[in-house]
Formats: sequence, C-alpha cells, structure tokens
Amino acid sequence: MSGKDAARPDLDSPERIAAFVDAFYARVFADPQLAPIFLDVAQIDPARHLPLIRAYWEKLLLGRPGYQRHTMDIHRALHARRPLRAGDFARWLELFRATLDDGFEGPGAERAWRVAQHVATNMGTGLAGD
Repeated sequence: MSGKDAARPDLDSPERIAAFVDAFYARVFADPQLAPIFLDVAQIDPARHLPLIRAYWEKLLLGRPGYQRHTMDIHRALHARRPLRAGDFARWLELFRATLDDGFEGPGAERAWRVAQHVATNMGTGLAGD
C-alpha cells in the first residue's frame, strides 16, 4: 500500500469495515462499467444491500456470524441476466485496491485484499462454467 504520513486505520472493527464498504461501493455505484451491473441489472437497493455486504466482510475478516446468504447462487442469478466477464472482476478489484490504498492499511486491510482476490477468482471461475 502507498505510504502516507498519517497512519490509516486497519479493517479491524465493524465500524472500519463499514467505512471501507461504504467508500468502496460509492466508487462501484459511480463506475461506468460496474454501476449498470449493480444498479440496472441486479437492481440492488444500496440502503438494503450495503448492510448485507458489510456483514459479509465482517464474517470474512472478523469471523463474525450473521451473514448466511450463498454468494455464488446470488451471482449465478445475476450472471444469467447479464454475463459477468473477467474484465468486470478485474475492475471490481481495481476499485477495491484503490479504496484500500486511499484510506486503510494494516494486517486486516492486507487480508481483505487477499480475500477480495480469492473471491473474484472463485466467482470468475465458478461462473465461467455456467
């Protein structure tokens, strides 16, 4: 991650994960490539879905219970409406990395980056066979 003078927070609490998720999805929802997938095809309501996404990342990074949905099934349904391509996952990762670099650092942030890469790879591979 880029070095800056002031220490940036780690992704080590629900509050910090919420701040990251909100900043990341603000970029996603403004992105010309990804926004149509999320907002037009998936028709997600950010007010309803951001708490679910926060819970998902809290589970992955903090081991917190609460998120019980099957993410691959959700993305399979989306993929059936509009195929998700390698470039979509690459762009998602670019925005994820940029959001981390702009505001977060530490072991939790690095873990989030590794997990995001794993999630994107698994989704891309899993959906390629559909």
